[in-house]
Amino acid sequence: MRRGIAASALVASLALAATACGGDSDSGDKADGPVTLTWWDTSNATNEAPTYQALVKEFEAANKDIKVKYVNVPFDQAQNKFDTAAGSKGAPDVLRSEVGWTPAFAKKGFFAPLDGTEALKDQGKFQPSLIEQAKYEGKTYGVPFTTDTLALVYNKQLFEKAGIKEAPKTWDDLKKAAATVKDKTGVDGYWGSTQAYYAQSFLYGEGTDTVDAEGKKITVDSAEAKKAYGTWLGLFDGKGLHKADTTADAYAHIQDAFVNGKVAAIVQGPWEITNFYKGSAFTDKANLGIATVPAGSTGKAGAPTGGHNLSVYAGSDKAHQEAALKFVNFMTSAKAQETIALKNNTLPTRDDAYTAQVKADPGIAGYQGVLAAAQPRPALPEYSSLWGPLDTELPKIAGGKESLDKGLSNAKTAIAKLVPDFSK
Repeated sequence: MRRGIAASALVASLALAATACGGDSDSGDKADGPVTLTWWDTSNATNEAPTYQALVKEFEAANKDIKVKYVNVPFDQAQNKFDTAAGSKGAPDVLRSEVGWTPAFAKKGFFAPLDGTEALKDQGKFQPSLIEQAKYEGKTYGVPFTTDTLALVYNKQLFEKAGIKEAPKTWDDLKKAAATVKDKTGVDGYWGSTQAYYAQSFLYGEGTDTVDAEGKKITVDSAEAKKAYGTWLGLFDGKGLHKADTTADAYAHIQDAFVNGKVAAIVQGPWEITNFYKGSAFTDKANLGIATVPAGSTGKAGAPTGGHNLSVYAGSDKAHQEAALKFVNFMTSAKAQETIALKNNTLPTRDDAYTAQVKADPGIAGYQGVLAAAQPRPALPEYSSLWGPLDTELPKIAGGKESLDKGLSNAKTAIAKLVPDFSK
């Protein structure tokens, strides 16, 4: 999940970039001159992009025969822009691809398989689940660049004042903890989100998902799913439980309340580590508690795996693809990943990048500890789009505008249009 920042003049720059990358030879390349790659980076233009731009300069200094044209594309526009550009053979040579986009673009033939190439020569160093998530029909179409998952993040001081000695392990435990925090401190104990991505953990806790990808069946309104969403809904009503915020600014409201000590716990991802530390409640970074998202009635605890891969455009010519493979290998190296983690507070995708210096940050160390409970997404090209219908229905359910059964039924109808070959 991860937001980019829109740039008003980007359309014109992308139009120019399209002529310098992809299936066509870069107009700036000469037979005896350097190859010029185009990289579309979809990271936050303010907080993250400067680190990547500095690494690009390092790469160019070490590879005099390669130049990199860096373009920061707003995350919420990048998927459609790349789809359009690749369809006209004008895509960038390298894309920072959200993990959910990887199988979709691989299915269309837009990404080059990377197995056995320089880009994946350190494959054994990466977390196996992240490599698996970069695969489609047995081939690997991306190198894990950053990863993330959701965790229960909490204010240690507020928990201690309430006499709570450890993080809640189940949703029932969380309800009890929230009531205790309210009694002892006057602050709400928990504030949940109505976004579908954040509700995904409740499904995992009941051993289900929106769809059964292997069985090709829609399961968003199964008995298990209804139980999961019933638990989710129950966390908006009760002592110490903040009511559902269904406004357009809900994300910002929840985040602001947490970082300033107005609520003791929320579910959040590591992309907010930097912003946690900017809040008054976490001027002492050690006050940030991070635990696995609570388990459901099955005893299972899990959260979706997010993040980004670096993928290579299949339409680039041989020279550009070879240069792109070298660039991807550099950007996903242990040294580069360590630099990115230290500068951007993001999670590395390879174990050897979790150096002592990286793990000295309690936020990164805490999230590393919950990665084992992260659940990879199925290699279903449409999977990420399945949250869209739920993002429409869940706020209505949480706001009391429609029943749980009605909302899930509506979501099922919409999901069926996205995966028409799945049974209901």
